[in-house]
Amino acid sequence: MSQGFTYKQAGVDIATADATKREMAKSLETADARVLNRLGAFATLFDARFPGYRHPVLVLKSEEPGSKQKLALQHGRVESICQDLVNHLINDIIVMGAAPLSVQDVIVCGKLEKEVVSRLVAGMARACRDQDCTLTGGETSEQPGVVPAGTYILTASLVGVVEKDLIVDGARIREGDQVLALASNGLHTNGYSLVRALMEKKPEIRAQQVEGESFLDAILRPHRCYFQALRGLFTHPGLHGMAHITGGGIGGNLNRVLPQGLGARIELEHLEVLPLFRLIREMGQVPDEDLLRTFNLGAGMTLVVAPEAAGEICRHLEAQGCRAYPMGTIAKGEQQVEYVGGVKW
Repeated sequence: MSQGFTYKQAGVDIATADATKREMAKSLETADARVLNRLGAFATLFDARFPGYRHPVLVLKSEEPGSKQKLALQHGRVESICQDLVNHLINDIIVMGAAPLSVQDVIVCGKLEKEVVSRLVAGMARACRDQDCTLTGGETSEQPGVVPAGTYILTASLVGVVEKDLIVDGARIREGDQVLALASNGLHTNGYSLVRALMEKKPEIRAQQVEGESFLDAILRPHRCYFQALRGLFTHPGLHGMAHITGGGIGGNLNRVLPQGLGARIELEHLEVLPLFRLIREMGQVPDEDLLRTFNLGAGMTLVVAPEAAGEICRHLEAQGCRAYPMGTIAKGEQQVEYVGGVKW
């Protein structure tokens, strides 16, 4: 009798997958007593008691690192893209004053490579520990014929918690409040389709140096996480709103937390633009309007604060190693961001 067709011949090697899961189990080991079971169960059990919270509210978010993951994995930056994914997730919930608790990842690939997947899981677990939360599990899906071999598609979901009375949602924003910028460290995880197209059209950009490092290193810096710098301000009465500056730029994100009847005026001359963005502008002849809509341009987070609290909040952030400075004000408007003046390139 001839040998029948096997799952391995179809492109899925269960033995490799099982060996990878055993390696992953080491990365998922945790001392977090809230995690009640370990890898191998059908789902994660997480203790829902929240000591110190009177009325805990769960904050939920799912995210993926966009086309940056293609570039990062092409160049072996496995751990770096893990930081991008986890840090972006956390930034999206801390703008509501929440603390991260648990992350669940999904890795979809055309061919499961044990070393790559093990590094991805270990990298995400480490990125979570760096921000005082836990990678509690997830899913690895090998899909030959659907996803090309060597391609990995990453996504993850995060659960956080915030005290109901301390939610930061922009409701306290008032006319006359100041808008502060928190410095980014680069592109974070937005605008990579434009950058990859620029690299293809003008490959000489790869030879450029940006502040003493290669262009590739500069664009693949991990997305900065602001949790450690901001967590001490979550209960500050002068903190009225926060916005994570991602795709859409300042205008497309700060407007998401503005109450009815108010708008924001951003003085573009105060924006501290990173040299990396100047290089992209010059090499690509990218219009300023497109740059403002695509990138953070150096401001990875914006805070809306009471004017009398601005100095104290800036000093607190500077002490945490986070550059913060005023760049605008809140005025009457229709929940839109108005740019005033021009960027000082």
